[in-house]
Amino acid sequence: MDSPYSITELEERKRGQHLCMEERGAIQRLNQLGFSNRAIARAIQCSPSTVGYELKRGTPAYSGRGRRPGYSAKRGAAVYRANRRRCHRPKRHLTDSAFLRWMVEKLTLHSWSFDTCVGRAKLLKRFQGQLIPSTKTLYNLLWCGQLPVTPFELPEALSRRQHRKPRVPKRCNGKSIDLRPAEVAQRIQFGHWESDTVLGKKKQGEPATFTIVERLTGFYLTLRIPEKTSDGVGDAMQELYSTFGDRFPQIFRTITTDNGSEFAAFSQMEAYGTEVYFAHPYSSWERPVNERTNRILRRFMPKGKSMSNYTDEQVLMFSDEINSIPRKRLGYHTPEELFEVQLDEIYKL
Repeated sequence: MDSPYSITELEERKRGQHLCMEERGAIQRLNQLGFSNRAIARAIQCSPSTVGYELKRGTPAYSGRGRRPGYSAKRGAAVYRANRRRCHRPKRHLTDSAFLRWMVEKLTLHSWSFDTCVGRAKLLKRFQGQLIPSTKTLYNLLWCGQLPVTPFELPEALSRRQHRKPRVPKRCNGKSIDLRPAEVAQRIQFGHWESDTVLGKKKQGEPATFTIVERLTGFYLTLRIPEKTSDGVGDAMQELYSTFGDRFPQIFRTITTDNGSEFAAFSQMEAYGTEVYFAHPYSSWERPVNERTNRILRRFMPKGKSMSNYTDEQVLMFSDEINSIPRKRLGYHTPEELFEVQLDEIYKL
């Protein structure tokens, strides 16, 4: 009869499950009673070969004198644990290779990540005949100190945040992101952008950088503006309009931005033929491409360093460098390559 708080019947054994200590104890006792391997296997619901291997594992070698030793459950468990410690793959030790030298160069000079180096090398078949390690292997070797780089030389790791319910804005500079067409979120059409501003120091009158990125290709543009104001953002957009001219509405179909004060007059961009939408407050995940690319920009323009230390040419050069980094989601092509393809299609028409 079952007790109130426990049962005497064992749970049905799963196929392929390793033996536990209770099952080894049952094997030891049934073997002492003279049961065959098949009878023991039926009792503990496993394969007869499993019982045979376990008996062999837990039985000491016969010295040739005296009584033959019998199976011991403790010995079987100890041998099993020792075998498990040796069953993993041996660690790969990378020697000085062309891939390793190339990877270190990309990490230090261009701020690439391990995954970018591995994916780009495989895409271009750059190192024929050489074994290119996986991204996980490289990170394992990094933390073991077996690579000629340190974690401080690597780009920051992605941080995942739990998205909360968007706040209802008290004010909105224009059309809400809730009204934005569904195809924008699917990233299947070229011409949908996300924008923001980046500061070095939070100080009155401090120069800022206006950033805008295309969602499909990941192409990134940065323009230095005198201040984080609506006039500065308007001047930056006017410069972009002058660059692309009549093709502007085809290249900039929609722009999604936040409700910051610098975008208070951003809806005026709709006069150029571009639809403008505003994200919810404190909902940066609604502009994921822009937020992620701005974090890459921080490798070149760290927080706390005044934007006045950079010239307009340097700010443009930073975006060129970012656009030349291969991306995993782009099949390890660069944003610059894909953006040029889209522009060729537009200007061909």
